[in-house]
Amino acid sequence: MLPSPTSPMEQAQTLIEKKSNIEDQIETQISILKANNSTMQTPLVDADGFPRADIDVYAVRSARARIITLRNDLNAVINDIAKALETIYNPASAPKDSEPDSSSAELGPFAKVNTVAPQSPAAEAGLQRDDLIVKFGPLNCRTCSSSLQPLTEVVSANENKHIILKVLRSGQTVHITLTPRMGWGGRGMLGCHIIPYSSAQ
Repeated sequence: MLPSPTSPMEQAQTLIEKKSNIEDQIETQISILKANNSTMQTPLVDADGFPRADIDVYAVRSARARIITLRNDLNAVINDIAKALETIYNPASAPKDSEPDSSSAELGPFAKVNTVAPQSPAAEAGLQRDDLIVKFGPLNCRTCSSSLQPLTEVVSANENKHIILKVLRSGQTVHITLTPRMGWGGRGMLGCHIIPYSSAQ
């Protein structure tokens, strides 16, 4: 058995491998849905309320349940990765004596989600209107103090790639995995409108 990773970098690498494995499992389950011409929202009963005969209802239900579980696991791993990377690049933020995530007190939100289009990448990731963005990938209030242009650049450079967000929602910290992409049926790669935010608001 391999020894447990001890340094923040080793922990981050282990978590990133775990994240990749979970993403592969999610893709496997999504392929089951695609094979049945289904999504997470496709109705499984016909107009008369009977199970549809043109799809494998059991397989679709099982895949959906597995995807939900895996997405929860993925969010938990992403949360751990964010903390590990924060420790690597900002050692002062490392927890001391089990103190809760002190970094959230140091860095406030710099942007606000104004609108979210239905069935958009933002909606699928779980972003909601009025979410306050504390981190958007590598960006925070220090790197976006005067403009949201860096955010636009990060989105453009990460089409079809995961971006880890930390948002404040009703006072609670939420980590979200956002995957910008074209061709979802609306404008842009996110499907949400993000505006600058100041703590003075």
